[in-house]
Amino acid sequence: MKRLDVRRILLSIGAPIAALLVAVILTSLVLFALGDPVRDVWITMLSKPKPRQITNIVNGAIVLYLSAIAVAVGFRMNLFNIGVDGQYRVAAFAGAVFAGQAWFPGMLNVLVTIVVAMVAGGLWASIAAYLKVKRGVSEVISTIMLNAIATGVVQWMLLKVAVRTKGSNAIGTKTIPESSQLEGWKLIPGATNRVYSMLLLAVIVGFLYWFVLGKTRFGFDLRATGRSESAAVASGVNVQRMVMTSMIASGALAGLVGMPLLFGQDHSYGTTFQAGLGFAGIGIALLGRNNAIGIAFAALLWSYLDTQSNGLQIRAGVAPELVNIIQGIILFAVVIAYEGVRRLDIRLEQAKVARELAATRGRPVEGAVA
Repeated sequence: MKRLDVRRILLSIGAPIAALLVAVILTSLVLFALGDPVRDVWITMLSKPKPRQITNIVNGAIVLYLSAIAVAVGFRMNLFNIGVDGQYRVAAFAGAVFAGQAWFPGMLNVLVTIVVAMVAGGLWASIAAYLKVKRGVSEVISTIMLNAIATGVVQWMLLKVAVRTKGSNAIGTKTIPESSQLEGWKLIPGATNRVYSMLLLAVIVGFLYWFVLGKTRFGFDLRATGRSESAAVASGVNVQRMVMTSMIASGALAGLVGMPLLFGQDHSYGTTFQAGLGFAGIGIALLGRNNAIGIAFAALLWSYLDTQSNGLQIRAGVAPELVNIIQGIILFAVVIAYEGVRRLDIRLEQAKVARELAATRGRPVEGAVA
């Protein structure tokens, strides 16, 4: 059993490493074919980040981690919640409007706003959950459509409550009070900027994700339903209720995605609020294999690539959008690598069973007459 565990660990580690190597090779070939300086690109991408950049990498990873965890909850249930992008937009807007009213003082305003955002994200996700359970509509189609609707609804409502910034075309909600703004922590020596205080929230969410899905009856039912609905029904699981619960939980977690930006950076929701976080979470969840620790490393890698891309145009004369190509290749390579590892693991397991059967047949049966 120990040998089997070691083998699986090595295979699990080997898959992402192989995927990264493939991504580097393929990206280098693309750069070479286009006549871009391959060496300068990789020197820029692999250069040591400055303290300020390290802080930006950590802050970006915090937001991406929350997004990926929200996606991973659905994935573990075999639900493809593509709507995290819309869910976090609705939740961030609702949270910003609520926090800006300053009905509660200081940290209490922060805590209540987090609850409001989770409720808003869960309610928006419940639309797709209802359509799937009651009408049989694929959650992939409904959540993609709801993303577009969410973008339009939030823009329309933003115009209703917008506060315009003097000397700028940007508009946004009312700024949250200073007592509720989280200045962050100085965790990186030499950095002038701070790590988001919501790092603590990401750690708590990651722990609860691991504990609930891996150590509780609810988590077992969720994973069992994702593996086989018929087997889950046979064991007494209410599949429709589980689908509703999982999708709403995924949406509630999506509601947390915008909180680090709201309280640690922007302090309001406006036209400059970061977009595309939900779609990035899909790739990071896949890269991290829906594992709490794996997702953390994947989020750091994704954020590292995003941060290092800022110097590509200046140092290497290459558009920073090259990072999107690298990330896409990594994603494809990871999917292929994991599938290859899965098949290799099955073959190794079959070979082991065959050897054990052959060894058993060669032994005398206990109790048999000589």
